[in-house]
Amino acid sequence: MGFMDDAKETAKAVSEKVKDTWEDTTDRVGDKVDEMKAESDVRKAEAERDSVKARNDIKEDLRDET
Repeated sequence: MGFMDDAKETAKAVSEKVKDTWEDTTDRVGDKVDEMKAESDVRKAEAERDSVKARNDIKEDLRDET
């Protein structure tokens, strides 16, 4: 029975390692998704800022002309 016990322990150790690896991979993917979302939000905010600045510049030019 020693061989069977060793095999069970080995199988258990392998399954724990696979589980840990899966959890690490899932965490890394989640972190990357969060990072990409944050970068997207920054780009959106910068584009909105640039749009508002351009609009305000145009309004200022129109005020200066009148």
